[in-house]
Amino acid sequence: MMEFHEKLQELRKNRGLTQEELAAALYVSRTAISKWESGRGYPSIDSLKELSRFFSVSIDDLLSSEELLVAAREDGEARQRTLFDLFFGAADLGAVALILLPLYPEPMGSFIASVDLCSVTGMPFWLRLVHWLLAAALIGIGAVKVILNRRQIEKGRGALTQVSLILSIAAVLFLILAREPYAAAVVFLLLIGKGALVWSEGRSER
Repeated sequence: MMEFHEKLQELRKNRGLTQEELAAALYVSRTAISKWESGRGYPSIDSLKELSRFFSVSIDDLLSSEELLVAAREDGEARQRTLFDLFFGAADLGAVALILLPLYPEPMGSFIASVDLCSVTGMPFWLRLVHWLLAAALIGIGAVKVILNRRQIEKGRGALTQVSLILSIAAVLFLILAREPYAAAVVFLLLIGKGALVWSEGRSER
């Protein structure tokens, strides 16, 4: 009995299609087609429906009951990873608060006001630069996470998560040493959120 990857190759070749052409027809990447045809994974449930419709065959004809169970499990895990990366990236993008919110003390005559990072003038240049670099790095990591998530690219996701956590911890320690409790509290709350996401993902993988 033919396995799914063999059936897919046969269906594609019978139509006279290249992997690139099939990928374009299904709105997926050529890498995804290559992965499916080499037996290194199964399509998502949505992609299976598209394959069934495109080749005019039932899903039962494409996959055995055992393969369908594996595909459903992999699809569920992929959706969990997608949500994890989306929320994790959003947490890092939340570092924009370090720039926009009035978190920094600024002497104004006989009192001290709270101002945003753009309005700080009483801070040494090098210290202000470190603040900008930390905020920019966290926002950048968040943007990359979201972009990779949208493009369904998993390569490097684990490394990005680790870098983000380390950078957040460093940012909290730096802001505490710089005596900026409001900014430190913001980053700490974002770090708590990311830690909760990592913990929940770890539990779901057990």
